[in-house]
Amino acid sequence: MGSQLALKGRIASTGSLEKIFNAQEMIAASHIAQAREVALNAKPYTDAIFDAVQTLVSHSHISHPIVSKEDDNPRVAVLSLTADRGMAGAYTSSIIRETEDLLSRLDADGKEPELFVYGRRGVSYYKYRNRPLAQTWEGDTERPGVEVADAISRALLDAYMRPADQGGVSELYIVYTEFINMVVQKVRVLRMLPVEIIKDEGAKHPDPTATTAMPLYSFEPSLDEVLDAVLPKYVRSRIHECLLEAAASEVACRQNAMHTATENARELINDLTRKLNASRQASITQELTEIIGSADALNKKEE
Repeated sequence: MGSQLALKGRIASTGSLEKIFNAQEMIAASHIAQAREVALNAKPYTDAIFDAVQTLVSHSHISHPIVSKEDDNPRVAVLSLTADRGMAGAYTSSIIRETEDLLSRLDADGKEPELFVYGRRGVSYYKYRNRPLAQTWEGDTERPGVEVADAISRALLDAYMRPADQGGVSELYIVYTEFINMVVQKVRVLRMLPVEIIKDEGAKHPDPTATTAMPLYSFEPSLDEVLDAVLPKYVRSRIHECLLEAAASEVACRQNAMHTATENARELINDLTRKLNASRQASITQELTEIIGSADALNKKEE
């Protein structure tokens, strides 16, 4: 009887968890469409400004922080985009793992990384381990607004533009999850600044002897003023796109994780129900055996 009560209790508790998991899955399913649409709508603008900046720096002889910083500054900034809430499978753990790998690689290269973290889960992880954090942000990781993108971009740009003797950094990295589709989300490491220059190679042209014409640029009022105006917009757009991609990935991971948890809970309930039925059947069989044995004993006594 005690075993049956324990099984009934486990079935009831698992049923409650199954309802919670199912509710979380439905909530994530209702959010994923909007999160995916917002992320995809922001991508063309970010791609356009990134292509423009990359083309500009690759076809012009310029000396600006958007292209390079001082080589003798070992400090670099790393921004890790995690989640505020759990129940999203391996979403945050994958980000933290990739961040740790990046920090290890930077340390091996003689760099001094400064860690910036967005998301309550990541902040709690590093604070629990007494890791120094340059700056943190929390709240609305599922629906990041322009305000948080502005705050993060201002902090990172300020750290990048400061001189080395005032604690400035020479590089900016972002670790985030790229939303590919509902099933696939990939953790990426993006070096945002300085912009990596990709030069066109004649070997890639169908005609090896052909040369690609370089565009000519004229800057008004001056090159530095144009790049000074472009740099904040570039940083803000890249960070905003990464936030939106991470938000869509988080919701997708939560929906997938809750769907799997719901199915596992239902399978566990079915397994426990079979065990309960088997235990009840064994109890009934034992009671019948005892009754039959008692009846036989009384009949023999009467004889």
